[in-house]
Amino acid sequence: MALILFGSFFLLLLIGMPVAFALALAAWAAIGLGSNYPEIVVVKEMFSGLDSFPLMAVPFFILAAELMTSGAMTQILLRFASQFVGHFRGGLGYANVVSSTMFAGISGSALADAAGPGAMMIRMMEKDGYDKSYASALTASASVVGPIIPPSIIMILYAMQDNRVSVIALFMAGLIPGILISSAMAATNWYVCRTRGFRSQSPRPPFDEMVRTTFKALPAIFLIVLIIGGIRSGMFTPTEASVVAVFYALLCGLFLYRSLRLRDLPEIVFRSALVTAAILLILAAARAFAWIIIIEGIPQAIAATIVSWDLSPVLFLLAINVLLLVFGLFMDPLPGVMILVPILSPIAHSLGIDPIHFAIVVIVNLTIGLLTPPVGALLFVVSSAVKIRVSDIIREMPPFLVAHFLVLLAITFIPALSTWLPKMGGY
Repeated sequence: MALILFGSFFLLLLIGMPVAFALALAAWAAIGLGSNYPEIVVVKEMFSGLDSFPLMAVPFFILAAELMTSGAMTQILLRFASQFVGHFRGGLGYANVVSSTMFAGISGSALADAAGPGAMMIRMMEKDGYDKSYASALTASASVVGPIIPPSIIMILYAMQDNRVSVIALFMAGLIPGILISSAMAATNWYVCRTRGFRSQSPRPPFDEMVRTTFKALPAIFLIVLIIGGIRSGMFTPTEASVVAVFYALLCGLFLYRSLRLRDLPEIVFRSALVTAAILLILAAARAFAWIIIIEGIPQAIAATIVSWDLSPVLFLLAINVLLLVFGLFMDPLPGVMILVPILSPIAHSLGIDPIHFAIVVIVNLTIGLLTPPVGALLFVVSSAVKIRVSDIIREMPPFLVAHFLVLLAITFIPALSTWLPKMGGY
């Protein structure tokens, strides 16, 4: 059954089948052709994979991000970021990174980050004299921080797969790695702009204008504080925090900024529903796929094999990084977490690796896969958003990928980067 499962899955991927359908059809083929189970068990497992209260956070965080993008909050955050760094050499590149970092604290999704404020920044950078391909590569690379800085949809799913970690512990653990990624992207932007001579055409705004822009941006920035502070203080759970984020973004858009209209809401809800349906379909299919892996005893066989190698924790983490980087070439992070975490997390725990540290290594690694072809979802999102060929973006990616790999190595070999904040918080 395992041979049918993996063989049909990779065959479907090779012919261009979307990941969700490839996972579901591979599970159906394995059950129908290689076992005595009824095919209905695939549907049952798909429904079981979605029957979870914490998953309610996913559609609400997506809706909050859509409300922010449709209202004035995104533009205000862009102006807020640009006023501090926009006048430097490569200033709009820095503003791109800073705005992606701030928007990550709202959306929890790299794809939402790239399609929303990222697309706006590409157009602004192109008008300011930057190569469109470079601006697109920078935007895709900076958007990786979306699932790392809380709130994070991937972290919510990870905590559902590994009961050794909590959602709030992962949220806190992602802050420093997220800032490191953003800093690495800013450093790469500095190097490229210095090499190519990209200069800013925007003067520094007057002080009184900066004060007004900062004042306008405070409500948008406060949403990040509200989510993290509310969860940490015990006022609400991560799922409840997602609902709070929706109402806060709605109230700001309707009454504070007055840029959101009631007649816009049906379209916003519809777009959020489409994105949510796509994500949940992947999760449901991944659950059925993972169930077959488990009943075939593959996790136990892999665990026994790795344990027999008698690897040290450092060598194990290096081997896992290589495995995940290869895995990320062909699969998105969400099914990656669903399939791999139940297999790898117990092994890491048996080797004495901190579960929070291991979680961040896995999440960062799989998220980098959003930048690597042939799947590379971020590349295709940016390509379709600003009408540029994927090959043009890929040509500009090497310096950004090198920066991401250096950050990944730092996170791998310095556990405190992931564990210090959760330990300070009592996790």
